[in-house]
Amino acid sequence: MAIKIESVLDEAFRPYGRVWSDVPQAYLVELAETLEHSTPMPEGRSYSASDPALENMACAPALSALFFGGRPAQLGWCNGHNTKLNCLEYHRASEFNFGSRDFILLLAREEQIIDGELDTSLVRAFHVPANTLIEVYGSTLHYAPCQACADEGYKVLVALPQGTNGPKSALPRGAQGGDAAMLWAADKWLIVHEESGKGELGAWVGLVGENIDIADSLASDAGAGDVAAS
Repeated sequence: MAIKIESVLDEAFRPYGRVWSDVPQAYLVELAETLEHSTPMPEGRSYSASDPALENMACAPALSALFFGGRPAQLGWCNGHNTKLNCLEYHRASEFNFGSRDFILLLAREEQIIDGELDTSLVRAFHVPANTLIEVYGSTLHYAPCQACADEGYKVLVALPQGTNGPKSALPRGAQGGDAAMLWAADKWLIVHEESGKGELGAWVGLVGENIDIADSLASDAGAGDVAAS
């Protein structure tokens, strides 16, 4: 699927989140250095919900307080290589992302899920420049980042309230309805494409249409200054 790759710096991003442009530069420098030099780069992609290198940064208490207003927070990362949509998830709170390298997010809105399904033609792609701190609203569907360059991976901060994405507790007897069928982990509601393989593991298969892959866009724009749609 050809997809236009927009920028989080554009007005189009406003329904999905916002750029935090007024955070002290010293915090962002420490974030970038810690991500780049103290977190791994897997061949595929990997996620760590809570990482000591990030949570022991000098700026970590201030950032956690800014993000969640005193609520216990976890600072982790999602690093690696990815070009496909496969899944979308949402939480009941915002998620904060920051990359030491450029990356791309594939996003949609929770209200676009109709009768348990979301058409992938509604998904939009947003380029996030390196060293840019963004908030992704709780009502925004998102998943693993995508690389912004064909030959380079990404290293992205994932800041969430403590316990998010942890083991799912069993719902009390009789607790059903709403979006309970999509609950995949603690404060993590997941909707997947059949090509992801997660449906076989019990995830809710509700992404209909083509499974977006931005690889062709990356290849066609190799060497260009900006990533754009093919």
